[in-house]
Amino acid sequence: MSKRAIWSIIIIMTLSLIGVGVIQYFWIDRAVDLDEKNFNDKVTIALNNVKKRLLNDAEALAEQKYYEGSKLTEPKSIIEKIMRDDLKNEQESFDQIIKDLEYKSSFMNPSDLLENINKDQLDKYLKSELESKNIDLHYEYGVYSNEYKSYFIENGSYIATIGDTTKSSNVAAMNPLYKAEYKISLFDNEVINPGHLNIYFPGKKRFLWSNVIGILISSILFTGLILFCFSYTIYVIFHQKKVSEMKTDFINNMTHEFKTPIATISLASDSILSPSILENKDKVTRFINIIKQENKRMLSQVEKVLQMAQIEKENVELKFNAVNLHETIEDAVINAELKIQAKGGTIQTVLLSQNPIIEADQIHISSIINNLLDNAEKYTPERPEIVITTRDVKGGIEFDVSDNGIGMTKDALKLIFEKFYRVHTGNVHDVKGFGLGLSYVKAMVDAHHGKIFVKSEPGKGSIFTIYLPSKQPIK
Repeated sequence: MSKRAIWSIIIIMTLSLIGVGVIQYFWIDRAVDLDEKNFNDKVTIALNNVKKRLLNDAEALAEQKYYEGSKLTEPKSIIEKIMRDDLKNEQESFDQIIKDLEYKSSFMNPSDLLENINKDQLDKYLKSELESKNIDLHYEYGVYSNEYKSYFIENGSYIATIGDTTKSSNVAAMNPLYKAEYKISLFDNEVINPGHLNIYFPGKKRFLWSNVIGILISSILFTGLILFCFSYTIYVIFHQKKVSEMKTDFINNMTHEFKTPIATISLASDSILSPSILENKDKVTRFINIIKQENKRMLSQVEKVLQMAQIEKENVELKFNAVNLHETIEDAVINAELKIQAKGGTIQTVLLSQNPIIEADQIHISSIINNLLDNAEKYTPERPEIVITTRDVKGGIEFDVSDNGIGMTKDALKLIFEKFYRVHTGNVHDVKGFGLGLSYVKAMVDAHHGKIFVKSEPGKGSIFTIYLPSKQPIK
């Protein structure tokens, strides 16, 4: 898959995720708005019902006062009775009705009615009406006087006599009722609006969102899961692309590695068949040795590839024995010394460990050290200076292989243990190898329950540090 196709997929999937997220946000926001509208309607109906009940109480109280007043003015009532009995004129009856209404209205002065509200009845009415609308939320309420600009009932208690504005609860900055969302006028008429009832729900927003919290959490979880899968898919695509590039590079390198010995063997074979060479035993022996060496070289390369295949399938069987790490290092140094000296370089050992005996597989430990020395020599173009240091640590032994080579970038350090990865990639075959050496080293160190660390900077060389336990854990 081309890079352009990958980025096209990323852009499309990103836009799709953003689109789904925006739609979910608006859908949930709309659901909350609808719930809020429904809640507001219920509260408004409840307050109107409370208002009606308070008005009914006020009218009943006015009726009671009216009839009590009628008894105190008995002479007047007798005269009125006689008039009702004697006068049948409709006009006179109408006048009497007007007089009755005027008399009753004298007991229903809006300001007086506001002051005479029974706090217990108001509290009871509010609870009853809100419960009937299935509103089970904590609320705060108050009755406000427009004339005196203050609250005189709050949450079922008289907090001040009308006109007393010295109470701290009447300070707007301290009282949330001044910002109450729900308000209804009490005992208002065309001329006078004595006051209003305010109600405030502190937990309203939390309540509204609680209705959609399940959907919200589910949306977030599923969106997060999709985002994770998307991110992981992109990671896998890029990783596979990189692996594909490294495999291509591996094939190019392998072709070159095999092409050279095959060409050499072919040339040596043709030379042997020449009559002039056949008569010279020394030359025949020389060409046979060349064929043997090149064949051994190819076999070694094939063994490396097969070895990595076995490691990948976890089919490698390690034979743990007592291994002297110092002796193994010295043997590896002897093998690498000729190539290093050919470049005008040096290799030194600083063997500080007092207990170099470890439980390990001799063959694979030798291969680990040989691979590290081989890498140090390959990636140091001129006059390599390689140092191997050992030291005792808790539970085992550590050894370093340091060089003064080209070093590695931070990005390269993240990939050096990947199969087929080589610091110099591409078709330019400036460093021989398949890119399997460090991958093998890491796999074998892990198989020995050890650890490997790398420090490197471009132009300053590299230091590979390996820890190996003295004893392998009992399975």
